[in-house]
Amino acid sequence: MPGYLPRIVDAEVESALRRRGAVLIEGTRGCGKTWTARRFALSEVRLDSEATLLLAASDPEAVLRGPTPRLLDEWQNAPQLWNRVRRHCDDRPGHGHFILTGTATPQDDLTRHTGTGRISRVLLRTLSLWEMGRSSGSVSIRGLFEGEGASCLPDETRGLREIAALICTGGWPQNLQQDENDALESLGDYVNEVVRLDVPAANGVRSNPGAVQRLMLSVAHSISTEAKMTKLASDMSTDTMPSRNTVAAYLEALRRIFVVEDQPAWSVNLNSRATLRKESKRHFVDPSLAAAMLRATPDRLLANHVVFGQLFESLTVRDLRIYGGADRGSVYHYRDNTGLEADAIIERTDGSWIAVEVKLNSGGASVDKAARSLLRLRDKVAPRRRDELAALLVVTSTGAAYRRPDGVQVAPITTLAP
Repeated sequence: MPGYLPRIVDAEVESALRRRGAVLIEGTRGCGKTWTARRFALSEVRLDSEATLLLAASDPEAVLRGPTPRLLDEWQNAPQLWNRVRRHCDDRPGHGHFILTGTATPQDDLTRHTGTGRISRVLLRTLSLWEMGRSSGSVSIRGLFEGEGASCLPDETRGLREIAALICTGGWPQNLQQDENDALESLGDYVNEVVRLDVPAANGVRSNPGAVQRLMLSVAHSISTEAKMTKLASDMSTDTMPSRNTVAAYLEALRRIFVVEDQPAWSVNLNSRATLRKESKRHFVDPSLAAAMLRATPDRLLANHVVFGQLFESLTVRDLRIYGGADRGSVYHYRDNTGLEADAIIERTDGSWIAVEVKLNSGGASVDKAARSLLRLRDKVAPRRRDELAALLVVTSTGAAYRRPDGVQVAPITTLAP
């Protein structure tokens, strides 16, 4: 398709169409779901117009007729179509009849469970640096799992200013053709739409736009940390502190529209008396949303390395989720009560894992500290989990990719790929 940037998830969509009667592509607004679906669809109907929704209500079968795979774009606006799609998948021979795209999870989740065995779900995130052409792809996450070493010379053309700009403009397809200032303005518009329209539609009740905006600002201030609900509520308070239920409801609405995506704690057997921390780390689906809430620009990030470091970690987690997801890997974090932590753990379904520390500063002392932390973690886990360890990786902002004498791999984020 002319102008289409290939996505890592394309292979997952293609596989789902071979295996199931339908595939549901989910993700936040503006991440490229419709374009990805159109790469595979032979016909489409867009369920974001009043006329089409009236037809879907009066004659749903007319909406479903057409060459297959047939795209039902923004299907959640006509949730009654779900069961009809399911029945068509039962009645029609073969697979790959429908592609559904959606920006929000319908409130009645019971309608979705009936798709088991018939409708496969695929999560589309924003573009990774490799998908945008901003990573050389010299260091493959799949390759690290298979025992390959990191090795490439530094790219002298890429510096911290470019990393800061990539954080602030994000992985949004529509921002790729815009200049930096326009991209930053677009993100402000995006946040306003989330607060005014998307959250109320997601939770089905009246919400306070100011409170939602304060919650998003609190998440931005807490990005890449384990901020508890009480901390978020405190940040949201004006005259009175919102209840835990209110904060939880707003957070759930942001999850339903795929704007926030927490990073859960890793569950692992330890060969020590350390106690695991269970709190998730806070992240937006794309670090540019945190930057927008904080009114950060590339130059402001360069002047504040604490915030820059937190957002750089969130950028790295986003990309690791996309790269690891190509092989059904999930991304966690690790922290115990002794202060030992790993910024990310990529774990595959077979139990193999990679421990990752993220360092904005690519200098020797910073990398040495990260490597020592990863080696301590390796020594703490139970012997069986140690045998499943594929690699220890320090992700930096710039510099060369290489394997240290102690076995720890080092790679700039602009060298990573699936």
